[in-house]
Amino acid sequence: MSKSHRGHTPMLPIVVLISGSGSNLQAIIDAIRDDGLPVEIRAVISNRPDAYGLQRARAANIPAVVVDHTAFDNRSDYEAALQQRIDQYTPAMVVLAGYMRILGAAFVEHYQGRMLNIHPSLLPDFPGLNTHQRAIDAAVAAHGASVHLVTNELDGGPVIIQASVPLLVEDDATTLAKRVQTQEHHIYPLALRWFAEQRLSVKAGEVLFDQQPLNQPVHFNSDTDAT
Repeated sequence: MSKSHRGHTPMLPIVVLISGSGSNLQAIIDAIRDDGLPVEIRAVISNRPDAYGLQRARAANIPAVVVDHTAFDNRSDYEAALQQRIDQYTPAMVVLAGYMRILGAAFVEHYQGRMLNIHPSLLPDFPGLNTHQRAIDAAVAAHGASVHLVTNELDGGPVIIQASVPLLVEDDATTLAKRVQTQEHHIYPLALRWFAEQRLSVKAGEVLFDQQPLNQPVHFNSDTDAT
């Protein structure tokens, strides 16, 4: 996907890692096509050959690559092969979009400051799995999603932007997940836009937004895109 951006912002080259459906991948593809998101997806790489997101990539004429983790004897060999494939595409950013494997320290260090993840909770609340049911069990007033930089702490890197939804009395994990996912599809392309426009940057381990330290996450609402 290499069409020119409508404005003057240089295209941000990315590689997207997936394990499953790839709905956030689709949101990024749609934002490039429909909203002029200045991003070039150079490849989509999955650790699962049956991931539906690979079909999404092929439909958008994006290279769809499989590095199957089950073909390797250990995680370090798998991640070395994965890193080699990613680096063939020389991305400025590695984007985890439903990539369901914990990454090792050497891999994370290699992409320090240029690897993003989206997590279905308002971090630091509910890192890890089953976030929607855990939010319901905890009877929180609001739940949501967070885009954050990846560090060696699970779901613990600096959070860039969050979007929240109220917890409704009638919610179950499925209905809550669906509403959270709608917000994910807004905030992930927006975070990438800010990186492409150099409004977001990482210098000496510190996240800067409009050249100022980002001391707390941006909270998404309908006006956030204009800020």
